[in-house]
Amino acid sequence: MFLWGTATAAYQIEGAVREDGRGVSIWDTFAHEPGRTRDGHTGDVACDHYHRWREDVALMSGLGVNAYRFSISWPRIQPHGVVNTKGLDFYERLVDALLEAGIQPVPTLFHWDLPQPLQDRGGWMNREISEIFAEYAATVADRLADRVPLWITLNEPFVHMAYGYALGLHAPGQALLTDALPAAHHQLLAHGMAVQALRAAGARQVALTNNCTPVWPASQREPDLKAAAAYDTLHNRLFNDPVLLGKYPDLSLYTPTLDFLQDGDLDTISTPLDALGINYYNPTRIAAPATEGLPFTDAGITGYPTTAFGWPVVPDGLRELLTGLKTRYGTALPPILITENGCSTGDTTTIEDQARIAFLEGHIQAMRAAMAEGVDVRGYFVWSLLDNFEWAEGYHQRFGLVHVDFETQRRTPRASYAWLREFLERQNTDT
Repeated sequence: MFLWGTATAAYQIEGAVREDGRGVSIWDTFAHEPGRTRDGHTGDVACDHYHRWREDVALMSGLGVNAYRFSISWPRIQPHGVVNTKGLDFYERLVDALLEAGIQPVPTLFHWDLPQPLQDRGGWMNREISEIFAEYAATVADRLADRVPLWITLNEPFVHMAYGYALGLHAPGQALLTDALPAAHHQLLAHGMAVQALRAAGARQVALTNNCTPVWPASQREPDLKAAAAYDTLHNRLFNDPVLLGKYPDLSLYTPTLDFLQDGDLDTISTPLDALGINYYNPTRIAAPATEGLPFTDAGITGYPTTAFGWPVVPDGLRELLTGLKTRYGTALPPILITENGCSTGDTTTIEDQARIAFLEGHIQAMRAAMAEGVDVRGYFVWSLLDNFEWAEGYHQRFGLVHVDFETQRRTPRASYAWLREFLERQNTDT
């Protein structure tokens, strides 16, 4: 069965940050620090999904999706290292409601909301966190593995490392530059350990979600080609090669030694997957750096429509990305799930979102073109079901198929919701 779904993340929609034993996450801390988020917005209430989840499941049921990718809040489950049963109870209720509605639950175990006590111990710069994550994965699976057929370990470890530890733009707000590479390795190690823990607890299928981008050199000149290759290594290969090939790419441009790598780590990281999740938003155009520092610079992409984020809308980039993965990894590439793909708008009230409809239609066509070229794609998840807390942008970027009035929490399906519902009805009729 092909999975047609929507996706969300816990800190972006749940709210209820101090209820039922939930602990503090790094995003609670970061968002309350002055100047960290636009207009000082926080996820304290967000979409109030913790209280309104029944309404949101009904929206998914009305949409006609057969899968829902959500994330489990680590600080709800292990706020201080001890298991919080009320947190597990919440996700059990959600999973049971989804199944009753004919919607497959697809939980992600880590979508950037690390418990603050673990960050106080070094966060992902501390190797010990990898084993703690595997213990947390086992705890959740012990409760839910009998009803959840597909699990995702991590969401976008590149973005979490780059924005959270290298550049300081996301929680935990550290600006370590290339010294942040251990945060990449420890996330990957945590992933591998969690795959093993999930399977030991009865999980049937396990995936990892990486944010990937086609990398375009600014020109065919040698310096730009080298810069593009350097960026591809950091953004794409650093997180795909160890998982799929059991080895790191050449990282000599970024670090003199892999002193964070220990014997056996790569065997753990490359524990076979049942699927690879791919989040796609746009290609990246790269040029040689104008000054000393990183071995590349973002040259920007022009000539395409843009989202409210300023991201270029390039549907064929998804086809290029997927076929490129197939070429690069061959038989090592597992089946693919498009775990995020969506379009932001900056408005607050508009329900007629024709640009989002065009975005989704174009990207679904591009996905099918890649499938026609032999790429094994098993699912497509729209980001996002609801307008939500968009990290450092607060509530200024709206990705939702459903508009949310954050003062009243009223949900209003947009035109894109109706378009997708009709599209899915046609798929059911055709099959």
